[in-house]
Amino acid sequence: MFLLLSKILDLFLGPLTWAMLFIVVGLVLRRRARLSIGLQVLGLAVLYVFSIEPVAGALLRWQEAGVQATYQPDVVYDAVIVLGGGVDLDATEVSGRVEYNSAGDRIVRGYELLREGHARNVLISGGTLDPRPEAVIEADVLARQLREWGIEPQRIFTEGKSRNTRENALGSQQIIQQQGWKTLLLVTSAAHLPRAYGCFSALGIRPDTFVADVRAPSGKRPPSWLPRVYHLSASSDVLREMAGRWVYRLRGWTAEERQAAQSGGSR
Repeated sequence: MFLLLSKILDLFLGPLTWAMLFIVVGLVLRRRARLSIGLQVLGLAVLYVFSIEPVAGALLRWQEAGVQATYQPDVVYDAVIVLGGGVDLDATEVSGRVEYNSAGDRIVRGYELLREGHARNVLISGGTLDPRPEAVIEADVLARQLREWGIEPQRIFTEGKSRNTRENALGSQQIIQQQGWKTLLLVTSAAHLPRAYGCFSALGIRPDTFVADVRAPSGKRPPSWLPRVYHLSASSDVLREMAGRWVYRLRGWTAEERQAAQSGGSR
C-alpha cells in the first residue's frame, strides 16, 4: 500500500503535473475568459520556471547542502554498501547489457573502493518494482558487472528484494548481522544520502558515508535561461526526494537528516 501511495504522491509532486492541471482546468473554464487565460498562463509559467537552470540549480544546491562524506581512506572497511537506483532496468532488459542512469556513479565508486583495497567486501542492495518472475533485479545485474570488472565472487553480496530505501536498510541489516561486519561504508547519491543514512541509523547501523553522483552546479558560470527537459527533470527529482525525507521522518523510518548527513560512524 505504501508503495502505491508513494507513486501517487510522486505524480502530484511533479511541476509538469501542476502545469497540466492548470492548463486543463483553464481550458475547461474557457467560458470564464479571464480565469481561463490566467490559469493557462500560470500553467505555462510553472512549466517555464522549473525548466530553467537557475531554478533547477538552486533546488539541487538546497537539496545537497550540508551533505558531507565521513569516509576514512586509512580504514579498510569490512564492507562497502552500494545502494541501487543507478541502473535503467527497462533498457538493461532490452539490450542485455548494464544500462546506467544518472546515478550510475554509485557502483563505479563502489568498484573503485574495492579495487583500491579500501573495503574487503561489497553489499549491493536493490530490487525492482516489476512483479514479473523474469524481471531484471538490479543487485544481480550489478554483481555480474563487478565480476566482469575482476572483483572476486566471494567478496560480492547481494540483497535483491528491496523496493525502496527503507527496504534497502532492512535487507542489508540481515546480511550485515549474518556476516558480523563492523566497519561499514555507505555509498549513494549526494541527494539520497541523508535519507539513506537515516534509514540505516534508525536500525542501529551507523556506517561511514561516501558521496557519489553530486548534481548541484557550482553556480560559478552564467546560467542559461532557456527551458530544458533535463532541468525540469532535476527540479522534479528534488521535490520528490524532499517529500520522501518528510514522509520517512513522519513514519519514523529515518533519523534526523542533517545529523545523518554529517555524522556517519561505524568506527
